[in-house]
Amino acid sequence: MVEPGVLTGHIESYVDTTRSPNEQAASLDSITSLVKNGLLTIEKLVREMEMYLTTTDSVIRARGTLLLAELLTNLALKPLDSVTIHSLIDFFANRLDIFFYQKDVMDSRPFYPVFDVVMAKHAVAADWRALRGALIGCLALLRRKSDAGMVSSIDAKAAAESYLKNLQVQSLGQHDRKLCFELLQCLLVSYPDEVASLGEDVIYLLCESIDGEKDPHCLMLVFHIIPALVQLFPDPSGSLASFIGPLFEILGSYFPIHFTHHIGEDAIVKRDDLSRALMIALSSTPLFEPSVIPLLLEKLSSSLPSAKVDSLKYLCYCSIKYGADRMAKHAGALWSSIKDAISTSLKEPMELSTSESIHGLGFQENEIASEALVLLETVVMQNNDLLLSLIVDDEDVSTIFNTITSYGSYKDVPLQGKQSLVDIMLLCLRNPSRDCFLNFGALYLCMELLAACRDLVIRSRELASNSISAHEKFCCILQSFYVSLIDALCSILATTSNEVAHDVEIYFRLKSLQILATFPEDLLPIPKNVFENILTTLVAIILVDFNQKFLWKLALKALVHIGSFVGGYESEKALSYISVVVEKIVSLVSVDDSSLPFPLKLEAVSEIGASGRNHMLKIVRGLEGAVFANISDCYVHGNVRSVEMAIQLLQFYSEKVIPWINETEGLEEILLRFVTNLWDHVESWISRDVQELFDAIMMAMKLTVGCCSEEIQDIILRKAYTVLSSNLSLLVNKSLSISIPVQLEESQLIQRTENISQRDELVLSLFASVIIAVQPRTEIPDVREILHLFLTTLLMGHVPSAQALGSMINKFDTKSKGVEISREFTLDETIDIIFEPKSGNTHNNGVLEGNGNEMGLADLCLGFVNNRQLQVHAIVGLAWVGKGLLLRGHEKVKDVIRILLECFMPDSSTRTSNLKQGSSENVPDQDLHPSIMKSAADAFHLLLSDSDDCLNKKFHAIIRPLYKQRLFSEVMPLLQSLIKKSDPSFSRSMLYRASAHVISDAPLIVVVTESKKLMSVLLEGLSIFSEGILDKDQLYNLLLILSGILTDKNGQEAVIENAHSVINCLTGLISYPHMMLVRETVIQCLAAMSELPHARIYPMRTKVLQAMSKALDDPKRAVRQEAARCRHACSPFNTSFLFCLDIQQGINCIEIRDFTRTKAFPRPAEKIVTTG
Repeated sequence: MVEPGVLTGHIESYVDTTRSPNEQAASLDSITSLVKNGLLTIEKLVREMEMYLTTTDSVIRARGTLLLAELLTNLALKPLDSVTIHSLIDFFANRLDIFFYQKDVMDSRPFYPVFDVVMAKHAVAADWRALRGALIGCLALLRRKSDAGMVSSIDAKAAAESYLKNLQVQSLGQHDRKLCFELLQCLLVSYPDEVASLGEDVIYLLCESIDGEKDPHCLMLVFHIIPALVQLFPDPSGSLASFIGPLFEILGSYFPIHFTHHIGEDAIVKRDDLSRALMIALSSTPLFEPSVIPLLLEKLSSSLPSAKVDSLKYLCYCSIKYGADRMAKHAGALWSSIKDAISTSLKEPMELSTSESIHGLGFQENEIASEALVLLETVVMQNNDLLLSLIVDDEDVSTIFNTITSYGSYKDVPLQGKQSLVDIMLLCLRNPSRDCFLNFGALYLCMELLAACRDLVIRSRELASNSISAHEKFCCILQSFYVSLIDALCSILATTSNEVAHDVEIYFRLKSLQILATFPEDLLPIPKNVFENILTTLVAIILVDFNQKFLWKLALKALVHIGSFVGGYESEKALSYISVVVEKIVSLVSVDDSSLPFPLKLEAVSEIGASGRNHMLKIVRGLEGAVFANISDCYVHGNVRSVEMAIQLLQFYSEKVIPWINETEGLEEILLRFVTNLWDHVESWISRDVQELFDAIMMAMKLTVGCCSEEIQDIILRKAYTVLSSNLSLLVNKSLSISIPVQLEESQLIQRTENISQRDELVLSLFASVIIAVQPRTEIPDVREILHLFLTTLLMGHVPSAQALGSMINKFDTKSKGVEISREFTLDETIDIIFEPKSGNTHNNGVLEGNGNEMGLADLCLGFVNNRQLQVHAIVGLAWVGKGLLLRGHEKVKDVIRILLECFMPDSSTRTSNLKQGSSENVPDQDLHPSIMKSAADAFHLLLSDSDDCLNKKFHAIIRPLYKQRLFSEVMPLLQSLIKKSDPSFSRSMLYRASAHVISDAPLIVVVTESKKLMSVLLEGLSIFSEGILDKDQLYNLLLILSGILTDKNGQEAVIENAHSVINCLTGLISYPHMMLVRETVIQCLAAMSELPHARIYPMRTKVLQAMSKALDDPKRAVRQEAARCRHACSPFNTSFLFCLDIQQGINCIEIRDFTRTKAFPRPAEKIVTTG
């Protein structure tokens, strides 16, 4: 059990109003924990709280009541016995009466003796402050579920009676009113029978409580209470009927909903949510219909667009809820209002562009017209015959038909004609005219009616009971003229390139053709030759009219829609589509005999392929042939012209085909076929110096292998290793050591590198791509040979080998059991091979040996061989291996960091201690070369940056969360320590380069958190990198980090402390000549600093303005614009005019505000005197 002193301390901490909210919350949590863990009972707690619940001090009494209430809220799931719950609800329900009399208390006789004492001692006084605790306590108890103990029906009714008798809701504050509405809603939902037994008093109280309410949070609850109240009194002639008038007067006053909140404030209640809640409340009972529908129709004449939109939405929703019988009497008024809403809101169609979708003409965004059409569809479906008769007999509709069909072209249509009501006919006309000529007006009506007929058919088939047959009148009319219409459309489209046609006319022609081609075949059986005529016409536009972008895009979209329509099943149309469209489109990429630009060919291939599975399979097969034909043309026949085409095809395959195959089940064989064919072709290739093509081949190989299952990857690996073994001279016999000689002079290294033929290098790179992309549990054959191969070739500068080695390290299992990447080695054994060679002649360790001394990759990085180029390659290889370890969270990455840092310390005692006995002659006496330090610095970028080439999720890398944060926290203190100890030299600049990589590549939130410690490194780095052109990227990256710190509230503290240094640094970069983005970002940072406390930045204002004067003459317009903005932000006449005097080492400022702006510079605390 808890000690009394401890409990008393928690209670006093909570009821003490001088304590902070955090302390009070902590005390409540502690008491809650004691009760939950059984260390404290409710009875003992109440005894301890007796003085706080009965004191004459209303503040302490209110805090005590609130403590008990909040505790019960936290104990919602803790089982309580019925006696305790009865006493507690009785206690809180009585306190809903702010004039709480002793007589009432003694008469209540609670079962729980403790409450007898507490309540009997309660003073006779108006207890306003304790009301909030009483409301929260009642809510906490009434919301409890049966498994934890609920309030009984008798007690719930008593609480409801106390609520009705004592609470005057509108006299309370906002939060207390909200609690009152929550309590009433809880009673209505959880105890409906008990509340219903109170009769009309409940309805009367609700009307009284909500009348005049304006708070959005409270109104949201009120609007939710209304439907619950309606369910409580469902009888249309019962108690609710007599209160419908007052209820509507109150609710109707809120329509339309309009409220605002402060900009930047998180609005928990949104306007749309509140409006929908009111809509549900008004439609909750048909009794509201006589009052609600006239109100909504009246609001349609409002000048506010939002009011019109809301009226239409409410009418649509209420029509469904009230029912067809009640809405029939409003049909005429509804039709008239809908017609007026559409006619006054439709705007002139936009000029269509190449980006315009074929799905619609593209009227300007008009929510009023859209909602009106939705309402029309609703009422037509509800009262079909009545609404159709009103529409057909309407003179305006007849006038529109007669007028539109008289226009020969779009340019002849006046503005008022374009603001037509034809959209209405999409929903209800079933008898189209057969007089369809190819003038614009007739074509427009024809297209819309065709679309309406097709939509009608599709909708009817969704309802099996209302299916449309081919003998319907409109079907018979269509069958009588569709062939001639198709011929006319195809003929006019064939001559479109030779005429000047408006985009709208082109759209209607193509849309009409598309609709006819996609009409259900059983209703409109288009002959094969007519269907193929449509396809041929559209394909001809794709091949010839590519200069007319809008026409070309629409034709392609039409082909895609038709392909999607026929591609779902085997039919004569599907076969025609494949032969006329798909095969023709595939031939475009196979044979370069078309004037169609190659990017447009690929776009057409992509869109047509997306129209159906069979179409894509056909395209993939043709695409593979085109890929290998162009690659072979380059690598075998030396045709350089095929390079660009091969690159684009491979990129298309990687970006479009592989993702599609990956998303479609059962197509892995396609991926296997592509990779197998690639390896089959490799043996005939003669490598040429076409790096961009080679990169595209490697990326396609990685992505393809990465999407395969383990079984398919195993087949691919063995195929790749077979080709590798037969072509690469670097693979040694398995019985030999996997060690390599490393004591090479520069000439020997070059000679060794030249021993690899270009074709062997190509094969090796492709094999490395396979290793990079396999899953962790895919077994790699002959790991010993492959490790030797990658270790050897990475020291020759072959980066894919280093990436593959890092991927292997990343995916190794830690123990040799089960199916894993290797059954020959575990991860620790492989790390020993790379990092920790052992002396002796054994060959099973896989060490690197030279002149009888065995060395690991770490020794090579630290320069234990006199070969600078070899050392650089070793650092790169170590970085990729370290990245693999870092991603998987292996502790050995710390050794990688240590080795890289030692590369900055040529005279370090640490390096000296690492010299092997008997190998001191191998260590050069001179300092490390600058290229070594630069490679070590850049290795940190490789460790932290995200790589698209390897070690990512696409290629199944093992990646632990927060690996960047961990490396940042380990490396930055070490780098800062080395910077402090180093002398001004090239080594120091390389340490800043390494720091810049770590800062730039780490998550911004981590850098912001440590910004105070990093600010000096950041500013010094900016200064160092600004000295030349080679480091412009690092300079720009650091500026982006600084801008991120400036825009973060936590980071601004670091900037404020170093404001003068930051401004001096930034103004020095204003004239940086080598990158426009640097100058632009510098000015943006200076502008952001104008928002910092004025006392810190004012002394530097003149310097900033002088720098901006220079920037206004910058040759780049973007820089000049930013300079103008910054000068305005820093100008003394921007938001206030400040006279600053240096008095007693402080700043006394007199501010004259410019009230045209709402924001002035932040004022120094207790130093500002504001005057008129």
